[in-house]
Amino acid sequence: MPVSRPFAALRPLRPLRPLRPRSPDEHHRAATTLELFFDLVSVIAIAAVTAGLHHAINEGHGIEALPRFVFIFVAIWWAWMNFTWFASAFDNDDVPYRILVMVIMGGELMFAGGVGYFFDTLDFSIGIVGWVVMRVGMVGLWLRAAAGSTEYRTTCLRYALGITLAQIGWVVFFLLASRGGTDFFLWGTVVFLIEFSVPVWAENARATPFHRHHIIERYGLLMIISLGEILLPISIGFGSIAEGDGSGAILVTSISALVIVFAAWWVYFCEQEHLPSARVPVALLWGYGHVFVFLAAALLGAALAAEIDANGHHGSATPAEIGRWLGGGLALYALALWVVRDLLHALPPVRQVALPGMAILFLLAGALGAPSWAFAGLCVLMVAWRAPWASNGPI
Repeated sequence: MPVSRPFAALRPLRPLRPLRPRSPDEHHRAATTLELFFDLVSVIAIAAVTAGLHHAINEGHGIEALPRFVFIFVAIWWAWMNFTWFASAFDNDDVPYRILVMVIMGGELMFAGGVGYFFDTLDFSIGIVGWVVMRVGMVGLWLRAAAGSTEYRTTCLRYALGITLAQIGWVVFFLLASRGGTDFFLWGTVVFLIEFSVPVWAENARATPFHRHHIIERYGLLMIISLGEILLPISIGFGSIAEGDGSGAILVTSISALVIVFAAWWVYFCEQEHLPSARVPVALLWGYGHVFVFLAAALLGAALAAEIDANGHHGSATPAEIGRWLGGGLALYALALWVVRDLLHALPPVRQVALPGMAILFLLAGALGAPSWAFAGLCVLMVAWRAPWASNGPI
């Protein structure tokens, strides 16, 4: 009887080999354990920035903290996105590749560690060091890919040069911008635009051979991570009830939040072919636009956590204020998902208008200061309206 070897299919680790492009037509291309490990670091970073917004909403100054939340969340997503698309095209899993990825992960942990301090003081000093470390690791990966791939060398060198110039921009921004002033976010936006333009410029030389289904899986995994920010306050709500510190209102909010997160998952994963084409314009719209989907999910987690705190008399936010956050978050989620996915698909007319229609209802409910149970009911309607009732295969 043969001995079972569960890890026999794993590729043997090689100390050093050229970093050549992978085939975009590989069969059974799944996320690697290193990619999943990288995602774990992203979990910590997203949790840190969501907690910052949660506390700000709790204390009644969520609007003032919103620019900081968006600024930091976009940075976390951008670091994740850069690595994810690179790994989909060039992952060779040798020792230098692993080390450079771990450098990026270390930088992201440094960045995440400074999030709370940034929220409190608007001092970006710790975060900028972690950010530059992350981006230096990415430059190293692109230079290795340029050395190992003649056909994509120009593209890889453009990435390396563009990222380097952007980091110079971040250092100058840090040295010159005042803490939390208007110029801080203005010049930060300018440098972000430089960052965002790098893939557009680089891919114009020759599009990198990313694996479409691998990218769909990777984005789905980050979506689950973002939805986890809603699960956390749910568990806290149920925990307070188990400890005898909760109330009926906390129970209602926790159950409502559970319905909301299940509905958000259902609607996101109701289509198998999330990215229907590998063409660069479509991939850029889908890849960049997802930041609003992820951001909305994290925002919902912060708002629901604030409602649970308010029901337990641990926060100063009013129900009407929290309702506006919930309505805005769900509307952003529905609209962003409609733009990045539904507009790319030939859906039946009734389902094509489902998400923008729901966005209007979410905004109206938010304007009325509706509680979480009302939004849970609207989310059930969203699933019934948008998701197909029959599936041709596993989602």
